[in-house]
Amino acid sequence: MGNIKAGFARLDITPPLGTRLVGYYRVRHADGILDPLLATAVAVSDGEGTAVIISMDVIGMNQVSVDRIRHGVAEQNGIPMESVFVCCTHTHLGPAMSDSHDGLDPQYVDGTVQRVIGVAKMALNDMKDAEMYVNSANTPVEVSFIRNFIMKDGSCATNPGFLNPEIDHPLGESDQRVGLVYFKREGAPEIAIINFQVHPDVISGCTISADYPHFVRDTYEAVIPNSRVLYINGAQGDSNHINVKTPEHMLRKGYAFSQHIGRTVAGTAIALYAMAEKVEACPVVARQINIEVPYNKAKTPEELKNAKYIKMLHDTGRDGEIPIPEGHGAMSRTTALAAAERIVALENAPDYKTLHITGVRLGDFALVGFPGEPFTEIGRLVREASDYKMTYISCCANGHEGYYPSAAAMEAGSYEAAATKYCKNISETLVDAGRQMLDELKK
Repeated sequence: MGNIKAGFARLDITPPLGTRLVGYYRVRHADGILDPLLATAVAVSDGEGTAVIISMDVIGMNQVSVDRIRHGVAEQNGIPMESVFVCCTHTHLGPAMSDSHDGLDPQYVDGTVQRVIGVAKMALNDMKDAEMYVNSANTPVEVSFIRNFIMKDGSCATNPGFLNPEIDHPLGESDQRVGLVYFKREGAPEIAIINFQVHPDVISGCTISADYPHFVRDTYEAVIPNSRVLYINGAQGDSNHINVKTPEHMLRKGYAFSQHIGRTVAGTAIALYAMAEKVEACPVVARQINIEVPYNKAKTPEELKNAKYIKMLHDTGRDGEIPIPEGHGAMSRTTALAAAERIVALENAPDYKTLHITGVRLGDFALVGFPGEPFTEIGRLVREASDYKMTYISCCANGHEGYYPSAAAMEAGSYEAAATKYCKNISETLVDAGRQMLDELKK
């Protein structure tokens, strides 16, 4: 075998029924369970450096909660905090982990933090001699679609409807690339880390589910003998499962379509398996870069006043009164509300925010994490700058600080541009930070 060791562990972190599910600008409470939410950990060590990668089936984690996990894993196992990489699959049928609890039972939050710290310990204890293999390819059919479009009148619309004749062009290019990294281990199950990028927002409703990542894991493990999977969602901030080029009656959604997406991603990884290239997995290195970015606060007292008015309409159940341009639909109201909530939330905030860009290197494999939802273009530009054999991008990594739109989306005024807490150069800043991380991991 190789000169590294790799370990795997997984625990159930499904919350109780009645738990608040975050998203959609409305309150939802879990009324059933389709499949369990999991915390999955992979530990890798070269004898000197050690890293633990943890993936959780929640929509996101705020900085306080994720730091509790990273510090806990570091202290219990004698490794640096930077060596603990925690990301979320971003399922919209899971809770948001927050120190304010955000509608969650405090006992569930505290218990989940301890379980995640425990799953890292289990993965470290499971480490065995291993070799690492990598491969990548696009899915045979598209399952990730850009959701923002420039219309013929010059406006920007999100999910503007099926076969809408007013669509001019999509605001970006989708990314169908699946990454496969796997470890063959002596006398133990193989470990796969699979990377793809699309919003896990396929099923909708109020029933707990990991969405399509559940089927990525289950499908791969059912086909590749004695295997275990950790899934990492990539740069998915502007993508979802909706193909507006098809008629409305062909819209596929729900649990069966979630299964289709998961099987497509897993099927691609399975096809890559036999042709994967054995690569060097040493050294094991982890880094964190802290960057200061300006908040996008209200520019005038009048802008703040209007934002408070729109938020009041929403809070009192009067969304239909939110003013939007004539001829625009419900998504325009959501965009206006997103901008209003952002402005009100930042009223008393400082002028700058510290973002933590994190990374892990396993020899010829680099993993770069952003604390929120970067647009597809950001992930692609960082990957294209990499000279590693395999590079993964992770969303919702070691924190969740909102959307990171592309420069074009900021200019056009997309929904995510209205919601983001940051100024228009955020995409350039993150691409530069991602490239810097790739260099830092080689030092």
